[in-house]
Amino acid sequence: MQPVLETPLKRWRAEASRNWVFFRQWLRAPLTTASVVPSSPRLGRAMAQALPPWVSRVVELGAGTGSITRELLRERVCAERLCMVELNPELHRDLKIAFPNCQVVCGDARRLPQLLAATEGFRDGRADAVVSSLGLLSMPAGLVEQIVAAAFDCLPTRGVMIQFTYGPKCPVRESTLRRLHLRARRVDFTWMNLPPASVYLLQRH
Repeated sequence: MQPVLETPLKRWRAEASRNWVFFRQWLRAPLTTASVVPSSPRLGRAMAQALPPWVSRVVELGAGTGSITRELLRERVCAERLCMVELNPELHRDLKIAFPNCQVVCGDARRLPQLLAATEGFRDGRADAVVSSLGLLSMPAGLVEQIVAAAFDCLPTRGVMIQFTYGPKCPVRESTLRRLHLRARRVDFTWMNLPPASVYLLQRH
């Protein structure tokens, strides 16, 4: 039997549904939701392609409606090697349904080592890379530092954190980078996103 192909109408309906869910979450918590619409496939591809070739186990922070997740799975990451972390219970529930082969965790990114230690396939509390869609620009500097520190607590010496931002520079302050002994560089920029976004790679010195 031939597989049933997804029609353009079905794709449009699915995208419209994801956009509505995301917009509703933004209305509820505009300071913790980075945008009024999910990230574009182009941005997702840019983040996936920023991952070094040796990376296997990946954590995604702030998975939202899964727009970045879909590109990670298409481009680079095996579903069984991806752990998605989402703080919002409603989005977490939807992600578990949409990505049954991934590990989907509801929790605070500041507790990432503990969250991973309780997750199948990540019980050593480790990953090779962290991909973050969290809205760091809207967070206090202290909270950003806690999140980034927790991410690097789970990474090996050569591990990386991929973060996108709508701002004109890295959303992690220079003072924070110095304290955590990190450096950041912009590795991509896409106009094909609403709003346009830059992708940064953070790693240890």
